[in-house]
Amino acid sequence: MTFKSPAHRGGPKRGMFEELAERASNLTSSPLFFLICLAFVGFFVAAHAAHLPLELLLLAGESMTAVTLLLLALLKNSEMRAEHAIQRKLDAIARALLDMNEDRDSRALRELKESIRMEEET
Repeated sequence: MTFKSPAHRGGPKRGMFEELAERASNLTSSPLFFLICLAFVGFFVAAHAAHLPLELLLLAGESMTAVTLLLLALLKNSEMRAEHAIQRKLDAIARALLDMNEDRDSRALRELKESIRMEEET
């Protein structure tokens, strides 16, 4: 069984998971999420300081573990999408440089100019 990178699944259109991962990535990089995590860690520390029953301490620890695993999956998905986007840009640059070296105007050269916004600097 072969697993494809999230960037290569489903063709040019984003799938439901990719949309969810993008939204979750935006949420987890927000100050609100940081405050939620800070409150969660505060609850975990307070639960230990208050000497709550072992079942509640285990629940808090297991909840933190589950959140950590979910964040790890989101981080990996985001990393794979970013790598794919960088590779597409590098491919476009390489094609455009080859076309420039051959002194011809091409689609690759126009895409390069558009992606690095060369027209805005003139």
